[in-house]
Amino acid sequence: MAKLSSAPRVIAVLGPTNTGKTYLAIDRMLGHRSGIIGFPLRLLARENYDRIAKLRGSRSVALITGEEKILPPNPAYFVCTAESMPLDRQVDFLAVDEVQLCADPERGHIFTARLLHARGLAETMFLGADTIKPLMRRLIRDVEYVSRPRFSILSYTGHKKVTRLPPRSAVVAFTVGDVFSLAEFIRRQRGGAAVVLGALSPRARNAQVGMFQAGEVDYLVATDAIGMGLNMEVDHVAFARIGKFDGRGLRRLNAAEIAQIAGRAGRHMNDGTFGTTAEQGPLDPEIIGAVEAHRFDPLTRLNWRNTRLRFESIGALLKSLDERPSIPGLVLAPEADDHRALQALARNQEVVELAVHPGAVRLLWEVCQIPDFRKALTDSHTRLLGHCFRHLASSEQRLPTGWIAGQMANLDRVDGDIDTLMGRIAHIRTWTYITHRGDWVDNATEWQERARGIEDRLSDALHDRITQRFVDRRSALLIRQLSSEGEPLASVSDAGEVFVEGTYVGRLDGLHFVPDAADGTEARMLVAAASRVLRQEVAARIRQLTADADEAFSIDPSGVLRWHGSSLARLVAGNQMLTPQVDLLISDFVEGEARERIRQRLRAFLHAEIKHQLAPLFAAQGLPLGSVGRGLVFQLVGELGCVPRVDVRHQLKALETPDRIALSRLGLRFGTESVYFEPMQRIDIVRFRALLWSVQHGRPVPPLLSKRRLTNVIEVDLELPASFYAAIGLRVLNGLALRPDRLERLAAAARRRARFSAFSADDELAAISGVERPALRRLLTALGYRAVIRAGKEKFSGPRRGQRDVIKSYDRPSAPEWHPFAKLRELNLT
Repeated sequence: MAKLSSAPRVIAVLGPTNTGKTYLAIDRMLGHRSGIIGFPLRLLARENYDRIAKLRGSRSVALITGEEKILPPNPAYFVCTAESMPLDRQVDFLAVDEVQLCADPERGHIFTARLLHARGLAETMFLGADTIKPLMRRLIRDVEYVSRPRFSILSYTGHKKVTRLPPRSAVVAFTVGDVFSLAEFIRRQRGGAAVVLGALSPRARNAQVGMFQAGEVDYLVATDAIGMGLNMEVDHVAFARIGKFDGRGLRRLNAAEIAQIAGRAGRHMNDGTFGTTAEQGPLDPEIIGAVEAHRFDPLTRLNWRNTRLRFESIGALLKSLDERPSIPGLVLAPEADDHRALQALARNQEVVELAVHPGAVRLLWEVCQIPDFRKALTDSHTRLLGHCFRHLASSEQRLPTGWIAGQMANLDRVDGDIDTLMGRIAHIRTWTYITHRGDWVDNATEWQERARGIEDRLSDALHDRITQRFVDRRSALLIRQLSSEGEPLASVSDAGEVFVEGTYVGRLDGLHFVPDAADGTEARMLVAAASRVLRQEVAARIRQLTADADEAFSIDPSGVLRWHGSSLARLVAGNQMLTPQVDLLISDFVEGEARERIRQRLRAFLHAEIKHQLAPLFAAQGLPLGSVGRGLVFQLVGELGCVPRVDVRHQLKALETPDRIALSRLGLRFGTESVYFEPMQRIDIVRFRALLWSVQHGRPVPPLLSKRRLTNVIEVDLELPASFYAAIGLRVLNGLALRPDRLERLAAAARRRARFSAFSADDELAAISGVERPALRRLLTALGYRAVIRAGKEKFSGPRRGQRDVIKSYDRPSAPEWHPFAKLRELNLT
């Protein structure tokens, strides 16, 4: 933190958009010998760094963001994101842009900390909206307030159809599906549109904006990402919606938020207009008046988080993060991503055992601040953080080079659609952040260059995909012919066939729209015109789906979840084999809460189906067993119902008789070779177990299960791991796999014959055991019987002593009248 001089000047420059606040701050900074300026976005920081570097030379200015650092020797000026400001440096001038973001629920505590504590030695400047002024007066003394009027006039022009929007218009929506739908529609109506989303990388975003600025397209479709950090020559902003999902629910934008976005129109001295379009009706007069006059309700509270953190232990750190502010006007910020990540890792025993001193706890907190640009805080991101911490807390104190290389190699691919590329860009940006920690990685500069190269390649590919999809000037003539006759008529038949102006353009398979590729460009054009009817049809289907019983759903052999025969999702690996997850296969028409309702309904069906198919396992888990019985059930569940007896011999010796009886009633068989659930040997259940294994391991189901029955001995496929055969309940001996009940019959028949004399592996033994004769010799050898030649014939005698650790029991018949108390003397359990 910079020390304050005797009379540092603190200035708040407040006003609406397009007032030149940023230019003023940079001009003031360059008038001092040194300075730091913090921006809300990496894109803004880079744009202004380039500007200052041109004015003063690249050796005079540094750029510091979470993902990018340009640090010449002894720079005078630092251009940063708000989070990355080097507050330990003493500088004459310090500025923070968009200070009204103190009220932001996600990052507000960062801006509040800068407002309360960040100061320059000679001058401090805060830039932002007037809405923060009352709270700033209460929190900071001796502030000079400067109001900046807007350079141009912003006027409301009402509602217009998308087809009536003037050139140089930006259309604003709040979901990816709406943005894509509008961009498709504009492509067909006007030949093309640029697309701006918050998930785009700065390079891809700049490429799209550059296409708009160069006049290659006259329209831009965007989320509220354009509300900050993008200076474009936009004449009109049209809101297709004013409701957005904020992570907790759907809400309407307030007047200040609408003004922030609408203010993109009419930059500098050019007047701008704003209005509504598509399905959004006219704005309320009160909102119109507030936006045009730039009068908004003041902020009533700013988000705050304790900056004096305690690192004695994880618990102390969590407690300090939960500390509440004592100053009126400040409220405890909602839990940020780093806070939630710390809570998740605090439940990891291995992490807890490593974070035992303040240095390790501080390191853990730094790791938790690794951003997840996918904005999901998924288990995969938490696992990544855990891996990073374990490596950094080890004796090497570095992330392994091979691990980093493997992670980046998986992302260095430019195939896939727009969503896939955006996901990879978000992931590589996380690695870009990590590689900028020079104390975490060896050869940090090389890794930074590699990460930047991957991001650039992905960004270029993403720009190409977006351009290919949303810019098609050749279709303009056809579209004008269609639009001149009025709005196109669209319908969906009972069979899911979609028609636009009587032309078949595709079908709606469940909740996924499948276009008719054979119709080419004209068909894809007409699909966009049918978007409204498809949205309504999808909404109706969602209502039916969530109300339908489990009988309406099924899982096909390839792991696809179907609803009335239509594909809805595919199974993907979960934490365990019995807890797979669902990956939705539905169209962009389904957004936000509706998508989550579908996912929850499918998860409920999937859980019920697993419990139904593997009923004995779940029933065993619910029995009131002793500790030994519970341990045995735990092993059976982990192996999906079948374990070699030798692996559980100690548990079986200690298993109490009531527990044995209870498990036997569920169909658990205690054989001499295997312990297994007999009801789970049915071929349909075996196929289901194979599907669970294939999903967990990301492999197709092997073709050997395509037969109606699985009773024969089969040769082991060397391409398949042993875990596959264990998962489907087959025992593997001497390169052969067979059902445990067949193995028990063979072992029992061999024991009976070996009591009297050496025996032959003849047809009679094959018939008794149910094992084909060619496999008998190999299986008998695996069971420990030794082959001898007597009278010129091969015979088998009893197992060699000590060769196999077999727990003897009598061969239990499978007849229903059998009872566990029968022939207790023959049960050798001691």
